[in-house]
Amino acid sequence: MSNEVLEAIKNRRAIRKYRQDPVEQEKIDAVIEAGLYAASGRGQQAPIIIAITDPDFRDRLSVLNREIGGWDAPFDPFYGAPVVLAVVASEEFKNRVYDGAMCIGNMMLAASSLGLGSCWIHRCRETIPTRLGQEMLQKAGLPAEGNYEGIGFCILGYPEGEKPQAAPRREGRVRYIK
Repeated sequence: MSNEVLEAIKNRRAIRKYRQDPVEQEKIDAVIEAGLYAASGRGQQAPIIIAITDPDFRDRLSVLNREIGGWDAPFDPFYGAPVVLAVVASEEFKNRVYDGAMCIGNMMLAASSLGLGSCWIHRCRETIPTRLGQEMLQKAGLPAEGNYEGIGFCILGYPEGEKPQAAPRREGRVRYIK
């Protein structure tokens, strides 16, 4: 069985090399909207998406991410993507991590459907307690007393080069109880 959604799921790939072409605001907004419509525990809609398109702030965030990850300069853990979407949620929501993961998953599928590349980047959780993480929350208008946890970064941009092929799916990952 196949349909447009199933094909989109099977064809989406993590992109790790981007052109510097700017991403149109309409496409960024559409990707974000897809994230906002992700399933959420008890319908609480905990995830908050912070769109970072300012090149200077994006670069500062990349340097911090590289330092947290333990890589040497000039490695860019955002792979040159011009847009970084930070997904955060208040710690008061028990399902925040799962809901944030669904949000990022939706955004990655939406990006692919719009001809954009995307990749989930970790270390958002470690970013939030830093000075730059707090600056990001402040610039986004979030209160300091919000106790936010970083769920993940979703980078966006136009892929440079061919889309990677899917790795074969490992056997034995599905079990039925009938």
